[in-house]
Amino acid sequence: MSEGHSTYKPKTGIERWFDARLPLPRLVHDSFIVYPVPRNLNYAYTFGGILTIMLASQIITGVVLAMHYAPDTGLAFNSVEKITRDVNSGWLLRSLHANGASFFFIAVYIHICRGLYYGSYKSPREFLWVLGCTNLLVMMATAFIGYVLPWGQMSFWGATVITGFFSAIPLVGDWLQHLLLGGFAVSNPTLNRFFALHYLLPFLLVGTVTLHIWALHVVGQNNPTGIEVKSKTDVVDFTPYATVKDAVGIIVFVFFFAYFVFYLPNFLGHPDNYTVANPLKTPAHIVPEWYFLPFYAILRAITFNVGPIDSKLGGVLAMFSSIAVLFLVPWLDSSKVRSAVYRPWYRLFFWMFVANALFLGWLGSQPAEGAYVTMSQVATLYYFAFFIIVMPLLGLIETPRPLPHSITEAVLEKNAARSKAEE
Repeated sequence: MSEGHSTYKPKTGIERWFDARLPLPRLVHDSFIVYPVPRNLNYAYTFGGILTIMLASQIITGVVLAMHYAPDTGLAFNSVEKITRDVNSGWLLRSLHANGASFFFIAVYIHICRGLYYGSYKSPREFLWVLGCTNLLVMMATAFIGYVLPWGQMSFWGATVITGFFSAIPLVGDWLQHLLLGGFAVSNPTLNRFFALHYLLPFLLVGTVTLHIWALHVVGQNNPTGIEVKSKTDVVDFTPYATVKDAVGIIVFVFFFAYFVFYLPNFLGHPDNYTVANPLKTPAHIVPEWYFLPFYAILRAITFNVGPIDSKLGGVLAMFSSIAVLFLVPWLDSSKVRSAVYRPWYRLFFWMFVANALFLGWLGSQPAEGAYVTMSQVATLYYFAFFIIVMPLLGLIETPRPLPHSITEAVLEKNAARSKAEE
C-alpha cells in the first residue's frame, strides 16, 4: 500500500521552491490526503486519530499547568488549589488535564481491543504492534507519576505503596526504589523527580507515537476482514473518506469528554485525593487511578510463595508480566486468519477476556481480603491463559469461516445482505 511514486504537484513557484528544500507539503499530501486506506474501515479505526488529539490536549494543558505548579511538598497541594480557584480558566485547564488522562486511557484500551479483535498485530505488522505497546508503557509511567503531583492523600500513599514494591526485585530493587524516591521515603526529592519526569515523558511519547504512525504508513492499515489489499478497488483516498469518518468519531468522543469536564469534573478522581497528603494518616483503602485497577488486582492476587519467589516479588512479576505479555502477542497467536469476524471460537474467548479485564478492574477497587482475593486469582489466571494457552492452541484446532477473496467482495456481500434485510 505504501509503494509507488508521489502524486504531489506544486502549483505555484513558492510551493516548488519550498518542496525542493523541505518537502513538508509533499509529506502531508502523500501521508494524509491521497494515502490509500482499505475501503471497509469502520468507526473502531477512528481511535488512532482520537488518541492523537488527546495527546496534544494533554501536552498543551500540562505545559500551562506546569507554569503555575509548585513541586514542593509544602506548596504542591495549595498550588493545585490555587490553579483551580485563582488562575484564569485554571479550573478548566485542570479538569481538561485530569479527565483527559482518563479518556486517554479509555481510547487506548479500545484501540488495543480493536487490534486484538481484528488481528492488527499479525505479519507484517509485528513491529507496529510492539511500538503501540511501548506507547502504552510510556503512557502508564507518565500517568502514575502525574498522579503523585497533586500531593493529596491517595497521591502520597499510592506512591508509597507502588514504589515500595520495587524493593522486592532482587539485587537492584533497593537501588531502583532509592533512585525513584531520592531518599528512603516519599518526600520532597520524590516530588521534584516526578515533576521533571512527568514533564519530559510526554515528549518522549510524541517520539514513539511518531514512529508508530511511520510504521503504520510503511506496512499499511489493517481492516475488519484481515485481508490484504489486492487491487486499487480495495482502497480509497485517506481524504475525504477516512478523515470524515475520523472527524465524526472525534466529535462524538469529545462530546462525552466535554460532559465530564464541565458536569462531572471530579467523578473519576478518588475523594481522598482532595485532602492534603498526611504521612501519619493511612487511608482505609489505598487504590490507584481507575485505569490501573486491573493491574493492581493482578499485583494483589499473588498471595502465595512459589519456590524462592515470595508473594511480594511474585505480585510484582505478575503485574509487569501482564504488560510484557502484550509485546509477545504477534508470536503467541498461531492462527493464519487475522480477523475475529471469521473466527467464532476466538471471538467468544476474546469477549470473555474483555469481560474478565473489566472484572479485574472492579476487583482492584475492592479490599484485598476474603472472596475478593480468590476471584482476583481466578481472573488473573484467565488473563494470562488467554495469551499463553488460548491464542497458541486455538489457532491449531479452530476451523475459521471461509474468507472473502478480496476487501471489495466483502464490502459488496455486506451491502447485499443489508439490502436484502431491508426488503
